[in-house]
Amino acid sequence: QADVDSIIQYVLYGEHKGQTFDDLQQFVDTFGPRMSGSDALEDAIDWIVDTATDEGFDEVYTEDVQVLNWVRNSESATMLEPRVQKLNMLGLGSSIGTPEEGITAEVVAVTSFDELQELADLVPGKIVVYNQPYENYGQSVEYRSEGAKEAAKLGAIGTLIRTAADFSIGSPHTGQQYYDYTIEKIPTACISVENAQMIYRLYAAGKTVKVNLVMGAQNLPDATSRNTIIDHTGSEMPEDIVVVAGHIDSWDVGAGAMDDGGGSFVSYHANLVLQRMGLRAKRTVRTILFTAEEQGVIGGYEYFNRHQDSSANYQLMLEADLGTFTPYGIGFYGSDTATCIMQEIVNLTAAMNASEVIVSSNGPDIGMWTKLGVPIGSLYADTSRYFWFHHSEGDSMEV
Repeated sequence: QADVDSIIQYVLYGEHKGQTFDDLQQFVDTFGPRMSGSDALEDAIDWIVDTATDEGFDEVYTEDVQVLNWVRNSESATMLEPRVQKLNMLGLGSSIGTPEEGITAEVVAVTSFDELQELADLVPGKIVVYNQPYENYGQSVEYRSEGAKEAAKLGAIGTLIRTAADFSIGSPHTGQQYYDYTIEKIPTACISVENAQMIYRLYAAGKTVKVNLVMGAQNLPDATSRNTIIDHTGSEMPEDIVVVAGHIDSWDVGAGAMDDGGGSFVSYHANLVLQRMGLRAKRTVRTILFTAEEQGVIGGYEYFNRHQDSSANYQLMLEADLGTFTPYGIGFYGSDTATCIMQEIVNLTAAMNASEVIVSSNGPDIGMWTKLGVPIGSLYADTSRYFWFHHSEGDSMEV
């Protein structure tokens, strides 16, 4: 308890007060968005490696990862009928582009995949607009991920998908989507909640809605990126590893301060605090900053494939990838015994009023380790505003 109290004192009131925020601010202001395949991402990784090396960690190294290299370029969407209105849009990851003049077609607007099937005869040659109601992120994001594929099966030439967010002020949110490679690919983008609802209302009222979609998107050859590993070697059982992780990449809009700059810097500074205070855990504490999470957990799977044979050495893996708002405790997935142990550990942080342990398997880059029996956890915090800013221009230090 004394060590934990000294860490809390050091971080909240001592020399480290505000340091994590300040370092994150410098990081995002220097490098901005860190898209898979971009120079900005690789420059950011170089900076982290150099900074951690200068801090004197026992080991700082990277492991190469082949990543997707999708470039957005210029893009726009405009409703042409029944009146002219610019639509707020963001192309979705891995989408193909359009001809220079774009594609122009009438719209078929639906609220579900079932409704799409009911209107299947109307879809060929049209742009499908999905206006799925938001129930939760998992339900809504399915349309972003699978919407183009399902519409293409029926002969659509493009899709516009309502942003997966529970609150909107006209801002679209990007994200990854996935094609069925046995079906012709079609361009796809997200539009704001307001735009999707407007188009659906007009279509439901019997109006002919026509849209022009222009996307300069390019899928370039895969690039080489890196997972970053920072070790603070254990004093008694150095072969046993406790991982604290985030993903250093972000989308190409906003600054990636929330997703996942905050999670990355919390994970890095968890280790940095031990280093600077001269504290050494019995087990090795390993910070991993994964790359290319946004394009399908590419860095996470690469690390798993490289290291799964030594899964017995991994005692616990933690990831922060749902924002770093007001903390409540830890989301945890493991055996009953492990859960009890985790609760005892988290009870030591009672002074921070963040000692809850809930059952949660969240942690995209580490979730695959559970099938090998490795317990995983995540920061359990207030996420009520997380999807307001997620994958949007609003993801900034001001969040």
